[in-house]
Amino acid sequence: MTKVIGVRFREAGKIYYFAPGDLEIKKGQHVIVETARGIEYGSVVLGSHEVADEKVVQPLKAVTRLATEEDDAAEEANRQKEADAFRICQEKIKKHQLEMKLIAVEYTFDNNKILFYFTADGRIDFRELVKDLASVFRTRIELRQVGVRDETKIMGGIGICGRELCCHSYLSEFIPVSIRMAKEQNLSLNPSKISGVCGRLMCCLKNEEETYEYLNSKLPNVGDTVTAEDGQKGEVHSVNVLRQTVKVRTVVDGDEVEIVEYRADQLKFKPRRRKDKDKSQVQDKELKQLEALEKAEHDRKK
Repeated sequence: MTKVIGVRFREAGKIYYFAPGDLEIKKGQHVIVETARGIEYGSVVLGSHEVADEKVVQPLKAVTRLATEEDDAAEEANRQKEADAFRICQEKIKKHQLEMKLIAVEYTFDNNKILFYFTADGRIDFRELVKDLASVFRTRIELRQVGVRDETKIMGGIGICGRELCCHSYLSEFIPVSIRMAKEQNLSLNPSKISGVCGRLMCCLKNEEETYEYLNSKLPNVGDTVTAEDGQKGEVHSVNVLRQTVKVRTVVDGDEVEIVEYRADQLKFKPRRRKDKDKSQVQDKELKQLEALEKAEHDRKK
């Protein structure tokens, strides 16, 4: 076991492990550490604790010191300088007539480097822009192109649920999301209904995926033939996943059709497989078409 602390350098950013040494460091404190980018100021999100050796990337760097009041003031000054750098960079982008959108500016704690995050539809030749910015700030300049999901994570916002975006508030890393998750949850496949602020599939589709997979595994498919406890056979008309009920279309008195609702445990049927990896070619083609539709909707909004 290795004793570590967990440090974040920006809100909802990735958690990095550092060795606390002899320091007693608690959650909520700030520390000064050395990273690949230089000396950095970070927030402790996991106090001193032990983790398995295989979860630690060696060599594990030690905490330089706990942040002092002077360090806190320096960090606040950097935040103010970032606002000025953002304005200046926007003016330079306009001057060089570059098709790029500036998202954020970040100073390293020791002011050894300034990072400019931007989005663009394609590759951008920003060599002249870098030279111009370096002549103004007289330090190392790095321009980093990010995708639309990273843009939303940095900028933040409110989702259709009325809450702060998951990616900005607590998700340290993006999770894979697919159209299949929306189908599993019986959601409308309209891209505008299942896409987030970024125009991509909502991250929260992953939250209930396992629950719906488990509940769906206890239900028949629409169109399946089922047998009730009284021996009556019929075709599944619809299912209610959360209530675990099934509406069955049955034929009575020769030609009269009747729809009866049963609990899932009152029916006999061939259960679904929990995770059906053997998708048919037709299904795969349909999913690809839906994904293409989602991308087209996103491009149209832009």
